[in-house]
Amino acid sequence: MLKTFPKGGIHPPENKITSSKEIKRMTVPKVVNVPIAQHIGIPAEIVVDKKDKVTVGQVIAKSGGFVSSNIHSPVAGTVTKLDLIIDSSGYKKQCIVIRTDAKDPTNFEEQEFPLKTEIELEPKAIVQKISDCGIVGLGGATFPSQVKLNVREGSKLDYLIINGVECEPYLTADHRLMLEKAQEIVVGIKILMKALHLEKAVIGIENNKQDAISLFKSIIKKEDGIQVAALQVKYPQGGEKQLVRAILGREVPKNGLPLDVGVIVHNVGTIFAIYQAIQFDKPLVERVVTVTGKKLENPSNFWVKIGTPIKDLIAEVGGLPDGTRKLVNGGPMMGKAIKNTDVPVTKGTSGILVIHEDEASRGKAENCIRCGECVFVCPMGLEPHLLMNLSEKGMYEKASNEDIMTCIECGSCSYVCPSHRPLLDYIRFGKNIVKKLETSKK
Repeated sequence: MLKTFPKGGIHPPENKITSSKEIKRMTVPKVVNVPIAQHIGIPAEIVVDKKDKVTVGQVIAKSGGFVSSNIHSPVAGTVTKLDLIIDSSGYKKQCIVIRTDAKDPTNFEEQEFPLKTEIELEPKAIVQKISDCGIVGLGGATFPSQVKLNVREGSKLDYLIINGVECEPYLTADHRLMLEKAQEIVVGIKILMKALHLEKAVIGIENNKQDAISLFKSIIKKEDGIQVAALQVKYPQGGEKQLVRAILGREVPKNGLPLDVGVIVHNVGTIFAIYQAIQFDKPLVERVVTVTGKKLENPSNFWVKIGTPIKDLIAEVGGLPDGTRKLVNGGPMMGKAIKNTDVPVTKGTSGILVIHEDEASRGKAENCIRCGECVFVCPMGLEPHLLMNLSEKGMYEKASNEDIMTCIECGSCSYVCPSHRPLLDYIRFGKNIVKKLETSKK
């Protein structure tokens, strides 16, 4: 029987249009806009100035604190501006603008590294190298990876879980990476097992990716301590707490982390980035991005330089089709609409979804009919209808008491609501207010 988490969950149409599309390399952009806040935590501190020449992989912004991350130049070129650029949040954020040097060969070399299985670095050096190379969680959360690996002494850590679920509809970046870089990912797993002094690791993959499951099972036959767990296809299976519960049966505390139950979780994209950092000293300057939509001429998966404007990706797949209503950074469930196509790709950009007007319109919001569907599907056991009402009425202290901060913003409640109520919108808004109130109290 396939494993899954017990509370809630939904199964929206998968629409994995690009699952059979091999990852192509994007044309190097003429200009990159590199934000200094591409991670959870303190923004990095800029260490270059206007007119400076930079090389591929050079540090252009240094980690601003313990929970922060280095930023590296994805191209060789010249810094033209230190400017405020609208990012995927819709707000202007500090960016380093670099004009690519069209004559520099390092911008156009396709780096294909041979498989390197021997792990030379010791555990502390592995963690330091991950920090130096600016690796963050590529599953969407963008948590600085070295912070997860700084495990305090006495922690009863016994499992590493690799998240290869990719349960969000449309997105296939992780699926393709698993198919094309499976051996490297296995070495990356062994690198983290060494860094964390672990003997057990599990790769969690949903059952709709049988090709990836079979491939990893064949590779790990001779590997001690690494297993593959086939999971039921259910959203949001890729949530850390849901994944830990599905694979190990351990319940992460309400306001806790997987580490509280002896587990560390990393996304497959992060594992591959760690492999490249440790084995080849390569910083995080590019990632796989799915560019998809039902009306697109040529939806694809790409290796994309960080800082590439979204408009370059759209041009690569044939341009915006007539009737396009919305562009989403990420998938349709947890992604956020972007304001314009000048928004740059960041470390957390897993996909760009182009939605036609036929699918983009919301139904008219009606009164709640107390059907309880939102409660039934909530994977965190919350009451979304109540949390929306409290946020709408400005009752933030009560919303906090009702565990609004526990919401993982999966959007399952909004998806099933027959009254088309904007549940997640209000809950997100309420969470932001509650977070600010709690910070001000501290």
